[in-house]
Amino acid sequence: MTSYILRRLIAIIPVLLGISVVVFLIMHLIPGDPVLVMLGEKASPQRAEELRRELGLYDPLYIQYGRFLARAVQGDLGRSIRTQEKVTREIAVRFPATLELTICALLLAVTAGVLLGVIAAVRQYSVWDNLSMVLAVAGVSMPVFWLGLMLIFLFGVALGWLPLSGRLSVDVHLTSITGLHLLDAILTRNSTAFWDALAHLVLPSVALGAIQMAIIARMTRSSMLEVIRQDYIRTARSKGLAERVVIYKHALKNALIPVVTVVGLTVGRLLGGAVLTETIFSWPGLGKFAVDAIYSRDYPQVQGVVLLIATGFVLVNLLVDVIYVFLDPRIRYQ
Repeated sequence: MTSYILRRLIAIIPVLLGISVVVFLIMHLIPGDPVLVMLGEKASPQRAEELRRELGLYDPLYIQYGRFLARAVQGDLGRSIRTQEKVTREIAVRFPATLELTICALLLAVTAGVLLGVIAAVRQYSVWDNLSMVLAVAGVSMPVFWLGLMLIFLFGVALGWLPLSGRLSVDVHLTSITGLHLLDAILTRNSTAFWDALAHLVLPSVALGAIQMAIIARMTRSSMLEVIRQDYIRTARSKGLAERVVIYKHALKNALIPVVTVVGLTVGRLLGGAVLTETIFSWPGLGKFAVDAIYSRDYPQVQGVVLLIATGFVLVNLLVDVIYVFLDPRIRYQ
C-alpha cells in the first residue's frame, strides 16, 4: 500500500505540469491586456510599455512559463499583477472560506444523498421511493446559479429567515484562528458567532450540494437494490437478524463502494461549483477570487487557484482509492 501511494503521489507531478501548461496558454492567448486593467484605459502608452517590460510580458511564452514553473516548485506562485501581493498569501487568506463551504456542502450531499438512496431502495415503488427520486431528479435538473438565486429570493428576501451573502454579520465579531468560522467560534466559545456563521452557510451549502446530493441518492439506490438481492442478504434475514442490522451493517457497507467513487468526484465538482456559488452569495473564497482574477486577466492568481484545486482533486481521488481497501478487504494494490 505504501509503495502504491508513493507511486500515485509521483504520478501527480506530470498531471499538474499538464494542467499548468494548459491554463498558462489559455490565459495568455485569450484577448485583453492586464496592463490596461492595472493602469486604466487612460494610461499613457509610455507607462504601459514600461510596465509590460517590468512584468516580462514581451518575453516568449516558454520563458514566461519557465519562470513561473521555477518559482512554483519553490512554493512561490508569484505576485498578483493587480494587487502586487504574493499569490500564495492571497490564496491562504481565502482558502479557509472555500474549504468550510465545501465541507458543509459535502456533508449535506453525502448525508442526505445516502439516506434518500437507502430509503428509496428499501421501500422500492412506495411513496417514499417516488418522493426520494423526485427530489433527486429535481436536484440534478436545477442549475447552481438558478437554485442559488431562488434560495436567496425565498429564504433571504421573501421570508427573511437567512442572510443573503457573506460569512458573518457586520455586528458580529470573531477572533480568527484557523480561518474556519465555525471552528474558530467553537475554539473561542463564541456562540453568537457560531450561530451567525452557521446561518450564513446554509443557503450556499444547499445551492452547492443539491446536485451532488441527487447524484449520490440515485447511485446509492441503484447499488443498494443490487446488494439487497444477493444471497448473503437473504441468508442474514433467514438467520432472524433485525432488518435494521441487515440493511445498515451487511448491505450498506458493500453498497457504498461505488458511492465512494462518486463522493471522490463530488469534491472536485464542489470545488468547481464554488466559483458560481461564491459569486452569487458574495462568499469571500477561492471561487470568487478566481472569477475576479479572470476578469482582470491576473495570470498568477488564476494559475495559483487552478493548481491548488487540481492538486486537491487528485489527492482526494487517491484518498478514495485507499478507502476502497477498508470497505472491501478483497481489494489489494500491488
